[in-house]
Amino acid sequence: MGEKTLMKGNEALSEGAVRAGCRFFSGYPITPQNEIPEYLAWRLPEVNGVFVQAESETAAINMLYGAASTGVRTMTSSSSPGISLKLEGISYCAGADLPIFFVNVVRGGPGLGNIAGAQSDYFQSVKGGGHGDYRVITLAPNSVHEMGNFPRKCYELAEKYRMPAMILADGILGQMMEPVEFEDEQPVDLSKRAEPAWALGNSAGRAKRVVSSYDLREGELEKLVNARAERYHAVEENEVLWEEHHTERMDILLVAYGTSSRACLEALHYAKEKGLSVGLFRPITLWPFPYRQLAAAAGRAKAVLTVEMSLGQMVEDVRLAVNGSVPVHLHARPGGGLPTGADIVAQAEKILAKQSCSCGGCK
Repeated sequence: MGEKTLMKGNEALSEGAVRAGCRFFSGYPITPQNEIPEYLAWRLPEVNGVFVQAESETAAINMLYGAASTGVRTMTSSSSPGISLKLEGISYCAGADLPIFFVNVVRGGPGLGNIAGAQSDYFQSVKGGGHGDYRVITLAPNSVHEMGNFPRKCYELAEKYRMPAMILADGILGQMMEPVEFEDEQPVDLSKRAEPAWALGNSAGRAKRVVSSYDLREGELEKLVNARAERYHAVEENEVLWEEHHTERMDILLVAYGTSSRACLEALHYAKEKGLSVGLFRPITLWPFPYRQLAAAAGRAKAVLTVEMSLGQMVEDVRLAVNGSVPVHLHARPGGGLPTGADIVAQAEKILAKQSCSCGGCK
């Protein structure tokens, strides 16, 4: 383990990407992720990498398609409406089985919204926001330390399964400063690795390859999509990440990711002071979602409370996991609202009071 360094979340993520072997970045500015291209604009040239200030979000993602086709570890980043503009290109990369890495530092929406941190892009991220049958591996950090160390995990998973991988953060995580310790002291050295199976060939003695996102021959695209689905199933079986706190036996189980999970950790302290038994389940991979693991934890609680900085999106996956075994409730703070530990505990108390009341008239 290396030394701890005080860094902003966006900058830690950028340094983590460089240490993980990123050598090409193309992007377009939008708050609250602008520190990422600012950092990489000077950092990538130091490692013989390439930084491109694209003329638009659409141009940036299509540059990634080309760069990833050469076998280089690539990256782009944006915030909410910028990711919306990149979705067509992300779908094309998924259709070409290219292992790209991208970052969404979420802001309030819909539309241009505001520049406050939010979690309203969950659907867009984990349901394959662009067109066609595809998935995106989605990691959700809740600290600057994880912002700095998750890029390497994303690159490894993207290349292992030949698919896009992303970090879903928010404006609060992007802007906050905390100590970060990069878990791998030595940066990744890709100079001696074998030629990637997806890289273009037919020059300098390399095998000829074609990178394409479509196949117009009768029945061939269906075969490709089904083969891709088998890889997606392998991801779901082998790459689920989650974290639990005090989930042995609970009155109520909190479920949250990212910044919301930090508020829930605060809520655990408030709950203990009030004599409430409260646990926390944090999905780290939002896709693949930890359905089985959450179902097991929820089975030890009287109720589940999902906490989100949105109108409620992850709560749909929570309900699928729980499958009616206990009631699932939502504490929602959309449009840049921020949940607090005190508010979460107050909501939990109301839920438990209603469940214990036998009058039938409690609201």
